[in-house]
Amino acid sequence: MKERIQKFGRFLSGMVMPNIGAFIAWGLIAALFIEAGWFPNATIAKMVSPMLSYLLPILIAYTGGKMVGGQKGAVAGALAALGAIASTESTMFIGAMICGPLGGWCIKKFDQQMEGHIPAGFEMVVNNFSVGIIGGLLAILSIFAIGPTCVVLTDWLGKGVGWLVSHSLLPLTAVLVEPAKVLFLNNAINHGVFTPIGTEQVEALRAAGEVGKSILYMIESNPGPGLGLLLAYCVAGKGETRSSAGAAAIIQFVGGIHEIYFPYVLMNPIVILGPMLGNICGIFTLNLLGGGLSGPASPGSIIAELMLTPKGSYFANIAGIAVAGAVSFAISVFLLKFFGKDASLAEAQAQVAASKAASKGQAAPAAAPTTGAGVDIKSVKKIVFACDAGMGSSAMGATMLRNKLKDAGITGIEVIHHPVSEIPGDCQIVVTHHELSGRAAQRAPQARIIPIHNFMGAPEYDALVNELLEAQKGAAAPAPAPVESPKDEAPAASEGILLERKNIVLNCASVTPEEAIRACGRRMVESGYVDEAYIQGMLDREASFSVAIGSHVAIPHGTNDVKPLIKRTGVVVMTYPEGIDWNGDKVKLVVGIAAKGEEHLEVLGRIVAIASTDEDTDKLVASADAEVLFKNLNGLS
Repeated sequence: MKERIQKFGRFLSGMVMPNIGAFIAWGLIAALFIEAGWFPNATIAKMVSPMLSYLLPILIAYTGGKMVGGQKGAVAGALAALGAIASTESTMFIGAMICGPLGGWCIKKFDQQMEGHIPAGFEMVVNNFSVGIIGGLLAILSIFAIGPTCVVLTDWLGKGVGWLVSHSLLPLTAVLVEPAKVLFLNNAINHGVFTPIGTEQVEALRAAGEVGKSILYMIESNPGPGLGLLLAYCVAGKGETRSSAGAAAIIQFVGGIHEIYFPYVLMNPIVILGPMLGNICGIFTLNLLGGGLSGPASPGSIIAELMLTPKGSYFANIAGIAVAGAVSFAISVFLLKFFGKDASLAEAQAQVAASKAASKGQAAPAAAPTTGAGVDIKSVKKIVFACDAGMGSSAMGATMLRNKLKDAGITGIEVIHHPVSEIPGDCQIVVTHHELSGRAAQRAPQARIIPIHNFMGAPEYDALVNELLEAQKGAAAPAPAPVESPKDEAPAASEGILLERKNIVLNCASVTPEEAIRACGRRMVESGYVDEAYIQGMLDREASFSVAIGSHVAIPHGTNDVKPLIKRTGVVVMTYPEGIDWNGDKVKLVVGIAAKGEEHLEVLGRIVAIASTDEDTDKLVASADAEVLFKNLNGLS
């Protein structure tokens, strides 16, 4: 049940969170330039209403459609939302959250039905007209059905909040919000529920000529409760927790990173009462003094709270934050002194990491190898590298480990690669990315799972090699004879050129990961390697599991579902000397892959040899020569 709630919450917040910047822009423009703002300007203020009525709902619907049906689903979702917007003068946030995914779902189902039935050369015509027709029909449906239904639903929610406020029960929402934060459901509650309703409240107040603000924006984002808890650990904590709490308090209060205090709650779960009661008192104070923000604060830092505080509400908001912090501090100190217990901060942080991973639908990260049932290191004959598609990162990891075993003189062990869903049942060790370790353990319960964070140059490789070397040295029997070349050894380059000169593109300007993936995909299409729909499979692969594998290398490729769209095996190499920010990783070498079989492994093996560290890749990219790369990576030099 918890997992279903988390999944639904992720989906709701996933539509809103990428667009929070637009919400903040709307809130700031309104707070500054409307007639009751700090610097009234009638011309600039004209943007406020269209942003609220059109821009924000369409952004939400576009994002929701893209989450379900890719780019085409995004367009269909936006069209559907426009129908809901046109049906009423009410703000259609809830309608956008319905129309967006509905549009994406309809496009996805249509594409599935048409797969393999579109005549060659008509793909673009079918794609464009399907989006237009489906999106148009959904817009008509929305204007007559979805929009009016959402008006009723929004009215009910608004009356529910009004009832809570009129009966002084709004502070009790903190009883749910604070535990939900520790379970990483806070974004779902804040951006999936409070933000849409709060925005409706703000617009209603402005329409009535009053200052537009909502207390709902501060229920989850108030930094006071977390600050009070961390300051309590500074006073009543012990050892590592006491020494670390001060820095954590600054990060939480100024930076707005609330999750930094979650481990301190998990160490002593009873202290959740401190932030809970603190937030109750803070909400009561805000309600009493008329506090609220002009837009959603994300992240929930004191800076964001003050920037989005409308004219005339500073005292109320600061008082709400201060009261929440003071009450949380006092109660947390009491609980720590009388009920606190010694606990490991590292273990609590690991629990938080596991909860965060679960909230994103991922396996919990692991820092060290985990052992399967009764795996004897001396008996290991088969090691499997597993990744999501079994085409790129696992192949490169397998090549690296195979080379390390060879250099160490270890024989008799087969190293192969597979998709995580196809791990063979006779392997003793599975090496996989930490986010896939849970799936690997389910698929191969008999095996020892070694989770890694970096397929290129992971320290776990050397640790495993040393362990195997010690096991073979200590074995009474002589080492077994070398096995034949594993099945994923690549054929010689003479069997065909996989990397063509035209597909080596040097000195590209920095772009986003999506743009880099699309650039690789377009070259694959132009070279006759894949159908155009393969590009969406590459984007889907990145959305589910990053193709940045470490050592400043990324290897875009499609999911298993789009393998039938591969016409022939080919590789594309692109260099980005200035680097790409790839979801927190730096990437300078992008290697696009379309592989029907195992032919691409020789090229990947050569890339492993010349780009196994950050420094190697940086040097390669800085001095890259297309002709040299063509010969080296095709084995012609």
